[in-house]
Amino acid sequence: MDKNFIGRKQEIKMLQDIKDSGKAEFVAVYGRRRVGKTYLIQQFFDNKFAFSATGILKGTREEELFAFTSALIAVGYTGPQPKTWLEAFEGLKSVLERQLHKGRQVIYIDELPCFDTPKSGFVRALGHFWNTWAALRKDVILIVCGSATSWMIENIVNDHGGLHDRTTHTIYLRQFTLAETESYLQTKKIHWPRQMIVETYMMLGGVPYYLSLLNPQESLAQNIDRLYFHKNSELGQEYQRLYASLFKSPESYIRIVEILGKNKQGLTRGEIAEKLKISSSGTLSKQLENLEYCDIIRRYVTKIGGRLKTNEAYYQLVDLFTLFHLTFSKKLTTEDYWEQRLNTPVLNSWQGLAFEHVCMVHIRQVRHALGLDKIAVEYYSWRSSTAPRAQVDMIIERADRLVNLCEIKYTQSEYTITSNEDLKVRNRTAAFVRETKTRNGILPTWITPFGLFHNEYSVSVQYQVTLDDLFAD
Repeated sequence: MDKNFIGRKQEIKMLQDIKDSGKAEFVAVYGRRRVGKTYLIQQFFDNKFAFSATGILKGTREEELFAFTSALIAVGYTGPQPKTWLEAFEGLKSVLERQLHKGRQVIYIDELPCFDTPKSGFVRALGHFWNTWAALRKDVILIVCGSATSWMIENIVNDHGGLHDRTTHTIYLRQFTLAETESYLQTKKIHWPRQMIVETYMMLGGVPYYLSLLNPQESLAQNIDRLYFHKNSELGQEYQRLYASLFKSPESYIRIVEILGKNKQGLTRGEIAEKLKISSSGTLSKQLENLEYCDIIRRYVTKIGGRLKTNEAYYQLVDLFTLFHLTFSKKLTTEDYWEQRLNTPVLNSWQGLAFEHVCMVHIRQVRHALGLDKIAVEYYSWRSSTAPRAQVDMIIERADRLVNLCEIKYTQSEYTITSNEDLKVRNRTAAFVRETKTRNGILPTWITPFGLFHNEYSVSVQYQVTLDDLFAD
């Protein structure tokens, strides 16, 4: 593998175990567009595949069969042009049977969902290929990969047909953490301070491809203007492409995330349905589940005060690139927008919200900093339902009957708690205790980039989490 390969330690170990298992393996690899799925597989196996094919985005049945057949010809297939997927996989068997004496054979099918055009019978043919041939071979590894995460879950991982319970391993590839992002940028000779890396993460998340587009010769503001705000920019249309790659009918999913983008603490399924002006049906539940699979939203439940019904939960937008796009997409016609608005109220307000999302995404690092690695927790933003409306940036509800009430502030230096801010925090805490009727112990906690300035109000803060804590590996 490339010596500069960043992260993916757990996935690499799993792939090594699969390679060494000495039995037939069926591996499903999935994750959002541009997260590095193909790169991981190609790097690990050094591009040495007995067969490799890639689906065509929005291709017709004929185009997909042509792409598959072309890949067959590239590895020695000389038979007739397959007219069905059953014939195509028979052709693959004939090619592989001539190669099996060469040792472990890796079959790699990328962008698998693209091959499954309407009424094509592709999944049934794939299942027949695995069940009647590949699964019986100790020297075959079948790896299927796709960005359409919900399709991969429904048709491969949780299939109820011929592929039911057939995958031997699944690999869900997530975005880089802040620590991995820092390491990746350093391989590109980008040595920015951690605060600048966090601001990059607020906009691009930890998506390797987005990060690869950064130019070390430009400032962060210049990079963002070039990548997002300039005419025909590389990421100006990425929002639409992202959802089109994740879902075959993306419009309804986009409507859901746009509604959640306007509600910081999240909404229940019923509230989402009300805003969409649709019924709270099984279809909506499935769409929310699919968005959750893709790490676009998260679902949370709290037991404090019986605030939620037992069968109800909140859904909260957590994808940082989506949040960035929803906030600034109307500014796409203004080039150099970012450079011209540094340190303005509109950017400062967005940074405050985005930093909260960064902390949510790095809850493992927050838990570690608070010594909660081995304690079960639920975490969420909280809003009161009575006037005056109070809200807490993050509640960490712990199994040891304690609650961390987290104030999250994004600043350029140490944060100073003033007498007015101290009073607001006390009022929010009182509102939370009063409304939830919790008897759990309350632990005041602050998450800030550089910690708190020591004064008479900071001494009552029991726990602090800083930027360096969020970069923990």
